[in-house]
Amino acid sequence: MEQRRFSGKSHWYHETQSSTRQAQALPLVPEAAAVDDPFLLNLTLPPAFTTTLEGWLQPARKVYNLLFAQRVMVNRLYTFSAYDRLSTALTVAQVYGVQRLCNHYAARLAPLPGPDSSRESNQRLAQMTQFARQLAFSPDVIDARARQQLEDVGLTRHDIVLMSQIIGFISFQARAVAVFQALLGQPVRWLPGMEMQQPAASGRFADLSGSWQPGIEGVEIRTASARQLESLANWQPLPAFRLLAPVLAHHASTLDALGEIYQAVVGEASDEPWQQLAALYTARVNGSVSCFGEYRQEGAILAEAVLSDDPLSHSGEDKKAHAVLQSVQHLTCAPDRFSPAHLALLKESGFSEASAISLLIWSALCGWFNRLKIAVGDVTFP
Repeated sequence: MEQRRFSGKSHWYHETQSSTRQAQALPLVPEAAAVDDPFLLNLTLPPAFTTTLEGWLQPARKVYNLLFAQRVMVNRLYTFSAYDRLSTALTVAQVYGVQRLCNHYAARLAPLPGPDSSRESNQRLAQMTQFARQLAFSPDVIDARARQQLEDVGLTRHDIVLMSQIIGFISFQARAVAVFQALLGQPVRWLPGMEMQQPAASGRFADLSGSWQPGIEGVEIRTASARQLESLANWQPLPAFRLLAPVLAHHASTLDALGEIYQAVVGEASDEPWQQLAALYTARVNGSVSCFGEYRQEGAILAEAVLSDDPLSHSGEDKKAHAVLQSVQHLTCAPDRFSPAHLALLKESGFSEASAISLLIWSALCGWFNRLKIAVGDVTFP
């Protein structure tokens, strides 16, 4: 796999198969690989925000270091190499079009040796790329068959969990970076022809009586390591992790960091009804029936409005509701186009700047959970 530059284009092209070249391909911005802050990618926040947001920024940096370590050991259970990880990250960054991410992951990936050019390797890479693009851009199309296709090309359950975490993390990072670029007043720059994510069909939510069940076997208590048992004890009591934690515990360190992010982001939440609305609408757009059902129990009236084909029109004269729906829609569907104007919309409707940022980061985190639950489990009906 390589990054290619074509005449007349200011961006790279990410191939899904390796090819032979006389000289090694280089990223367009090689210096993007060297960053002091691996999560914000050298965005400099105002001092007040740096202090207040550190509770979840620090574990977010920890997740990055766990997922994209300089050296990765592979074995028969964990076959996902450093190349696989960064290739997946770049695929997802491409889907969202946030240039800061695209430049960074392209620069990290470019020096790594790609897989061999055998048919098996190409099939494996193509299947991984398809799964990453779909879970990033159209999460509602992922099902048990998509997981089976990954297993058919040699991925283990540990690999699938790790890959799902990578896709969820990049989706969160892309939106966090987009929000902070808007906070800093940076202009939006997006690639012509980039599609916007389309909300999942409303019919998907016609029956909310189902319950989410893991589609990947979780860690077994009798064979789990002390580290895994500790992670389960810490996070499984939380409703958001009750069924998810045993699956994510295959990578206990990443589960711990995600739990820390969740606690910190939830702890910042100060406008509960609007947090519920943001969570409902994010799940509605991404097609996460299980996440929608969970938040619907807490905000049934809000859920009915979000389920309509045009939620923005149903917000009526409620200026705050309209601002929340519109900003969450743009951040969820097209983070590369999220601009200072969208952040200003929230502030003009009555949100403080800090509350607006917290609300949007919460929506980004909900998107991470939406993708995890879609990727590693299924909704079953009585």
